[in-house]
Amino acid sequence: MGMYHKVKVGDLTISPIDWEMNPDSSFGTFESWGGRERVRNNKECVYYFFIDNWGDEPKLCLMERAVKHARIMAEIKAPLEMVKKCVEGQGKSSIFEKSYAINEQIKEWLVANVLDDQGDSRLIVPKLEVVRKEDMGPLLPLAADNPFAGETVRLPHEQAIINDDQIGGLLKQWNFFEAELNPSGRFINSLVDVAIPGVIVDQRTGLMWQSGGIDIGSIRHIQRGVEEMNGEKFAGFADWRLPTMEEAMSLMEPERNSKGIYLHPGFSKEQPFIFVAAQRKPGGYWFVDFKQGRAFWSSGTIPGGFGRLVRSQT
Repeated sequence: MGMYHKVKVGDLTISPIDWEMNPDSSFGTFESWGGRERVRNNKECVYYFFIDNWGDEPKLCLMERAVKHARIMAEIKAPLEMVKKCVEGQGKSSIFEKSYAINEQIKEWLVANVLDDQGDSRLIVPKLEVVRKEDMGPLLPLAADNPFAGETVRLPHEQAIINDDQIGGLLKQWNFFEAELNPSGRFINSLVDVAIPGVIVDQRTGLMWQSGGIDIGSIRHIQRGVEEMNGEKFAGFADWRLPTMEEAMSLMEPERNSKGIYLHPGFSKEQPFIFVAAQRKPGGYWFVDFKQGRAFWSSGTIPGGFGRLVRSQT
């Protein structure tokens, strides 16, 4: 079918379409040393179609992938039964990995109905985001005006191995809210502003947090981000790291805020699920998902995760 088909998304003409790329091979190309030739140029983008099966119904989407980002450019209004048939052909998969390669039938339908000069623009729904400044919520109290008088808590701060049968007990031990495993949990923070842009301090745990974070990528991408932040001395410090499971769960609020995440609104919504310094046996990485209010594990490659870094003040 060739590499030089084009598709028009709004006012953009996108070409070429890479028929060899898919969610699996994108990891090998952009984040690891395996798979196809590795892409290093931050400005080089690859465009490919894939099936997004994370919602109630599977969707055919056009992805833009680069070293530092992955974003859906458009949803393609393909016949639903054809898309479902493609999903059924994928076999069983983890409930946390629902991005699939397209099959030959969908390729042929795209060429005949969407691509090049004969494409029907009504079948292409652009998903290009309008960038808006995020509302960071009500101001936090200044640390100088709000000294903490309660009992401080020292959370585990070293990387760990956590097995499936241990996570429930960990959550209950510290009384962390988790939507499924400990919905009655409530860890009390004392979050304050320390007059340093981009950080929030929890006086109860003695932890300083990024209010924002690192964009989505593999664990290698996040680890490079940690190194870069420490090299630049973000907020004046060079000891930033991934949080442990306990540290990350300590931020989980029992109700969604106005941004739709289980976090104080002083934290950005742009990092909905984050890597933590914990792995799983026999394999996988643990994440904390502030959008769904849960802890979960996945391979750490697809779709990867975000980073929200932390440092200990004491």
